[in-house]
Amino acid sequence: MLLQQYYLGCLAHASYLIADEATSTAVVVDPQRDIDQYLADAEAHGLHIRYVFLTHFHADFLAGHLELYGRTGATICLGAQAQADYAFTPFHNGETLTFGHVRLMVLETPGHTPEAISIVVYDLAQNASRPHAVLTGDTLFIGDVGRPDLMASCGVSATELAGMLYDSLHHKLLTLPDETLVYPAHGAGSLCGKNLSNDTCAPLGLQRRMNAALQPMSKAAFVALVTANQPEVPAYFAYAADLNRRQRSTLTQALESTLTPLTLEQVVGLMHADAQVVDTRQPSVYATRHLTGSLNIGLHGQYALWAGTVLDRHRPIVLITEPGHETEATMRLGRIGFDHVAGYLAGGIDALAARPELTRQTARLTPLMLAAALASTDPPLLLDVRTPQERHTRYIAGSLHIPLHRLQRQMHDVPRGHTMVVYCAGGYRSSLAVGLLEPHRITPLADLDGGMTAWADAGLEMLSPEATSA
Repeated sequence: MLLQQYYLGCLAHASYLIADEATSTAVVVDPQRDIDQYLADAEAHGLHIRYVFLTHFHADFLAGHLELYGRTGATICLGAQAQADYAFTPFHNGETLTFGHVRLMVLETPGHTPEAISIVVYDLAQNASRPHAVLTGDTLFIGDVGRPDLMASCGVSATELAGMLYDSLHHKLLTLPDETLVYPAHGAGSLCGKNLSNDTCAPLGLQRRMNAALQPMSKAAFVALVTANQPEVPAYFAYAADLNRRQRSTLTQALESTLTPLTLEQVVGLMHADAQVVDTRQPSVYATRHLTGSLNIGLHGQYALWAGTVLDRHRPIVLITEPGHETEATMRLGRIGFDHVAGYLAGGIDALAARPELTRQTARLTPLMLAAALASTDPPLLLDVRTPQERHTRYIAGSLHIPLHRLQRQMHDVPRGHTMVVYCAGGYRSSLAVGLLEPHRITPLADLDGGMTAWADAGLEMLSPEATSA
């Protein structure tokens, strides 16, 4: 038996290939939309991908089940409670799929979503009665359990799903042996849970002891625990979850229509027609010169997550990238179903060399420069765009706090008429915030180079809510 995990760091997403080499049969579970890696590995091992499972309709990315079906003819398999536009084979609780030395047993584990399943994996050559692993989707993570509040728009309450989740965990998953390896669909950085570990696999027995959500408690206490303090849901989650139920174009089809080089005149025309421009370069490079009105969402960070959070899926997207990165930038938007890319600026930022009136610069202050400015007779205003959890740890005195994911909705709370310096943890989000603020005539603007990390490394003063309340 072969069980291989694929981990996509920018979306904190894990997918899997399970295969029996004797029968050359492979199954892919929760694939990302760009599927070449599964095809390449299957070919390298002489395997045929015959089945593709989704543990549920994912909200944070568009799965590659239709892509795999189109390339391999693989049968799409879903939980029996799922409803989808495309043909699929439903699996009820306890049903199995056996090929060669591999047996997969499906457990219906609703809670994160109503149709969620987990897949128990048996290596029959080693032990036919005790499972080797369980692929838990978003039901059970390493360090946490799935959040139950993503289905409110579909009329299913978080309280109802949390009760289902308790039953799925205690009556199904936790009945498996301690040595069973837990392979979830997400790790740290995902917004599908609160306290996900950096580990991407762990024995169930360790989770039984260490995972706070699995400790002995009543169902009511569990419901209260998992419904409290969940991070805010990005706007694109409902859109992506719905697309995972639908018959839609494949990523290859989307790229054929979106990888279009555009002249500067075409880009300006699209902006006047309400297109949104995304500059994918590093913040330090964006600051030196960028197209006025563009947003800096760097490819080196959580690009797709922040694009899905701040971009409007009803408005065309134009990309400005370093030459050669156009395909990556477009493909990574396609991973979350953002196929409405009108094209990219041919030649990148150099296409603006003869039109300096269309560009802007952003001041980037070092921690010592900012400290000196704050000590002056006319100090700047500070805007902290980190999450509430980060803010609760430490912050710079006197700063206003508006998390980046709320900034567009709370633009009326941002003071005007004064120099403003934006900061985050490392400079990625503050650069994006600057782009959001620029059209609202909030000038002059600057961001803190290196963010709170650089501020702390410089030994400068920070406050914590606990200290100030004491």
